Amino acid sequence: MNILLYLRKINLVIKKSIHSTTTFFRHKTTPNNFENNFVSLSTFLLMGLGISFFWVFHNDFEKFNIDRLSTTIGFVFGVVAFSIMVYKVLLFAYMFYNFFKYKPVASVPDIDLPTCTVIVPAYNEGKQVWDTLMSLAESDYPKEKLQLIAIDDGSKDDTWTWIKDAKEKLGDRLEIYKQPKNKGKRHALYRGFNIGTGDVFVTVDSDSIVNIDTLKLLVSPFVHNPQCGAVAGNIRVLNNKKATLPKMLDISFVLSFEFVRSAESNLNSVLCTPGALAAYRSTAVHNCLPQWINQTFMGVPSDIGEDRAMTNMILKQGKHVLFQKNAIAYTNVPEEYTGLYKMFIRWGRSNVRENLEMSKFVFTNFRSDSKFGVRLLFISQFSKILMSFPFLFFMLYFVLIHPLLFLGSTLVTILVLATFPVIFFAHKYKSFEAFWAYSYSILYSFGLFWITPYAIATANRSGWLTRELANKKVTKV
Repeated sequence: MNILLYLRKINLVIKKSIHSTTTFFRHKTTPNNFENNFVSLSTFLLMGLGISFFWVFHNDFEKFNIDRLSTTIGFVFGVVAFSIMVYKVLLFAYMFYNFFKYKPVASVPDIDLPTCTVIVPAYNEGKQVWDTLMSLAESDYPKEKLQLIAIDDGSKDDTWTWIKDAKEKLGDRLEIYKQPKNKGKRHALYRGFNIGTGDVFVTVDSDSIVNIDTLKLLVSPFVHNPQCGAVAGNIRVLNNKKATLPKMLDISFVLSFEFVRSAESNLNSVLCTPGALAAYRSTAVHNCLPQWINQTFMGVPSDIGEDRAMTNMILKQGKHVLFQKNAIAYTNVPEEYTGLYKMFIRWGRSNVRENLEMSKFVFTNFRSDSKFGVRLLFISQFSKILMSFPFLFFMLYFVLIHPLLFLGSTLVTILVLATFPVIFFAHKYKSFEAFWAYSYSILYSFGLFWITPYAIATANRSGWLTRELANKKVTKV
């Protein structure tokens, strides 16, 4: 088969891809939606190109694998990669089983609800903190059992003005405090934990909006399960109406929370309670509070990953960490690439640090009931860290040896793997928005692949990185 035949086949695939995707998205094409439609069309075009390249060069792919396995390094890498792939497939099947077994806890009657302290730390959030506090005040949680605290972490904008305005409207229902200077979210929460009097602490980010029944649903597992030490809320994207990145992230959040955390919850082992919405039994918090506020990494005070750190320390106490799918908060996410990669770097560094911490107790007898599931989850997370640099070097080698084959095989892999979140989201929400999972997978594979290696190499660095994302005005859901 000569190169002219290759080009004809590729040209045919491109024409078919353009025709099908243009037809599919024609009803959505408006001047205000130009960027979204451009990204959508580009996604399907790239998928078509990927399939065509893989089809044309699939014989080269077989030869590439044979040549790689003929060397000692290549053989070892192949065995390790294949072993991890088998482990991931088996783990996915196990998670799928636990996902189907998961059921959120129903709301308990008001008389059975514990006292609850809600803490809202804020830094340079502007009017959004007012919207957050109003949504919390409108909750159907019994007012006599609810303590609402807002803490301005030394903001340099008008955040404190909006907090005081909320205080004027809510009166004694809201307590407000101002840090003398910006000390970081962890210190703002620490102040709230020490002031709070509730049996349960709820932390809510100052750019999040909750439903009227969110608090009751979030707290209910503590009543049903005496071993419950923490509960993760279900996070959806607030600013996903127009911007492209939030649309992609909304699909990612649904998979991360409604599939992954549902399965983790059935194992009593959610690995991270999100800062946007989480609840903690106050006794569990106070058991680890000194260690949490004084946590360091390589001699430097930890000012990131406070949510993952708290989750780790509560798991270490032998407590259950659960997920409430029906307790929903809507939060802002970055709309620009710069903000997105900075957020992922922060998450990546926290993931490295807390996996190292988790390795110290996860294989001990840290709790009386089953530890099998949480150990499987840890192995999966830790293997990703261990193999990060080997996979990066392999990818760069693949690109140098055969760039078109690399492009084709990567895009075909994305098509296969991203189809699950597409089907999952489409089934749950009956929406064509599910196709953004393909766009997000392409973005992550080609634009964010460097995050994990970089986070590992810079895990000792501090800094929030995304402070410039604050102060964005959003509408209330």
